[in-house]
Amino acid sequence: MYRYLSLILLLILTNTLFAQREETQIKVALLNYIEGTSYNRTELIDKAFYPGANLYLENKEKEMWIVPAGTYTGWFKNNEGQFNGRFGNILSIDHFNSIASARVEILIPARNLRFIDMFLLKKIDNEWKIVSKSASSESSNLTGDRVLFVVSNAHYYGDSELSTGNSFSEIVIAYHTFKEAGFNVDFVSPEGGSIPVAYLNTSVDIHKQYLYDADFMYKLKNTKSPAEIHPENYKAVQYIGGGSAMFGVPENEQIQKLVMSIYEDHDGIISSVCHGTAGIVNLKTKDGEYLVKGKNVNGYPDVYERHDAEYYKTFPFNIQETIEKHGGTFKFSPRNTEHVEVHGNLVTGQNHLSSRAVALEIIRKLRNNNMEALGE
Repeated sequence: MYRYLSLILLLILTNTLFAQREETQIKVALLNYIEGTSYNRTELIDKAFYPGANLYLENKEKEMWIVPAGTYTGWFKNNEGQFNGRFGNILSIDHFNSIASARVEILIPARNLRFIDMFLLKKIDNEWKIVSKSASSESSNLTGDRVLFVVSNAHYYGDSELSTGNSFSEIVIAYHTFKEAGFNVDFVSPEGGSIPVAYLNTSVDIHKQYLYDADFMYKLKNTKSPAEIHPENYKAVQYIGGGSAMFGVPENEQIQKLVMSIYEDHDGIISSVCHGTAGIVNLKTKDGEYLVKGKNVNGYPDVYERHDAEYYKTFPFNIQETIEKHGGTFKFSPRNTEHVEVHGNLVTGQNHLSSRAVALEIIRKLRNNNMEALGE
């Protein structure tokens, strides 16, 4: 019996790894398309499309306009290698054996346009190629500016069997606030891939809205790994709370490095909410000092934890105690109240009730920075 179970588990693992490999290769074709059309790199566009592919578009009269892939590539021959104002983002991928479909978002902020590109792909001679594309557009306030949410892959409290997850409430409240303000949000986790979520209530409208949003849920299923993140692409970072936040993230040196690069090299903002503050306790500046030293910091207070509970016994450290040990001043308010601390480019919130306020503070600071840069 155990032999058969082992064979079944091996088969499942093999199929999972195969599916992951195929999706990675599909992403390569889509990223060739995005990079090629954003930076006028015709060799990448040619590489993305099957030579006989067609694009099914609309002309000014809203009539069907069939454009061969080679003709489409020719539209990007000028200013080779220069950014042309297009921002691309993979929204979803669905594949079966040697066929796949995908959705890509293309933003052109200068024209207040958002395109959705729909692709059919096929694996040809062991390489994935786009065999057709259709697209439609809408007016949009999305700017192409990005915020990075740091989440955890931990399904359990430490080595226990107590289930935990990332706070769905904190994620969707902040995500919605940034999206409404014109920002795109990406997710990074220590291992990449899917993450567990907690505190999900389908009776709450905003929870239900995003639970059934396929593009959003695709992001949670396919979080980026640290190696996939380019710090120069992000304006701000937010560490998401929930019990998972205590594990895997605070000690991850790759995430620490990219977050501090956003903060120090690109004048970005670091933020956290609730137990997400665990993620910032070990961050250090280039001069070797802890980020929190000399700063007012907020998060979930140690005094509000259930110290006799099994979950708490698994915590590798106490957030408030560690912040204070590293030179920060921990501030907090009564239970179930909103509280936000702002110290330069560090913005921290006490609980999920503070998620929107933290996001709004980040948006305010970024807009003020933009106005200062423009001399307004």
